[in-house]
Amino acid sequence: MRRSKSSKVSRPSRPGVSAKGTGGSLLEGKRVLGIEARAVQALIDRLDDRFVQAVDLLYGCKGKVVVSGMGKSGLVGQKIAATMASTGTPAFFVHPAEGLHGDLGMVGRQDVVVAISNSGEAQELIQLLPYLERMGIPVVAMTGRPDSTLAKHSDVVLDVSVSEEACPLGLAPTASTTATLALGDALALALLQKRGFKEEDYAQFHPGGALGRRLLVRVKDLMHAGSDVPTVEESVTGTTAMLEMTAKKLGMTTVVDRTGALSGVITDGDLRRFIQRGGDFLKATAGELASRNPKSIRPDDLAAKAVEIMERHSITTLIVTEGPRKIVGVIHLHDLLKNGIV
Repeated sequence: MRRSKSSKVSRPSRPGVSAKGTGGSLLEGKRVLGIEARAVQALIDRLDDRFVQAVDLLYGCKGKVVVSGMGKSGLVGQKIAATMASTGTPAFFVHPAEGLHGDLGMVGRQDVVVAISNSGEAQELIQLLPYLERMGIPVVAMTGRPDSTLAKHSDVVLDVSVSEEACPLGLAPTASTTATLALGDALALALLQKRGFKEEDYAQFHPGGALGRRLLVRVKDLMHAGSDVPTVEESVTGTTAMLEMTAKKLGMTTVVDRTGALSGVITDGDLRRFIQRGGDFLKATAGELASRNPKSIRPDDLAAKAVEIMERHSITTLIVTEGPRKIVGVIHLHDLLKNGIV
């Protein structure tokens, strides 16, 4: 049977698209973020001596910090353990269900357990408590119910309760997991501060990434040294200086006095500016072409510091010196780029 031209066909709406359109989504996003922000703010307002006790207990741990939790709490726990491990507190995550089936063998008497459960009644976690008590292993509980079973069997209780979840159904852990994650970060970074953990220490745990390169690589690791350093004496002609610059391919040359001490530098820009001022390049000496007091850096300085100096002064090379005027190398921006320092 043919439809008349006036008949309309109803089409189902796409999943996730409401009649309110993008405006409704934007309002919902702001509502969720507002609830979660207030949950974290509430933690700040009720942080007390129990937090200090937890930090002291974890700081005094002679073994490792063992973090455990079920479901979403477990996922948050994995992140907390990873943050602690990368900031100077040896830590790892144990899934409570796996712990009940053999993984408790990884937990030793000198360890401290951080147990995470919003309800404080997660059965897999509760079943671990008798073992921990027999072994004399301290427990720091992160729970939304300070009167729960978990809380009653813990040495320190950190209250991560929230007034409401961001989930409109009140079911999915949202504000509660955000609050727990934030408090876990607070623990990890309070421990970092207490240990006097520094950038160099952090880099030791991240040797393979860009951060590790920025915090571990020194100027001496990347600089041009020895015969690769372009060098001319003050008395040579400008032509000789230009040939040295061309041969070493760094767009510059160092200029030294009779004793070999640094007296200046000639760059491509110096040559252009000299010619623009009407100078006679063929009659000029390297000393006359040189810019005095060039920017320098020490060989043991971080390569990242070289980047900062170059950016601040809009230059592409630095003279590497030991003492005020002894040249040991030259570092170029291209070397820093090639090695992922920039």
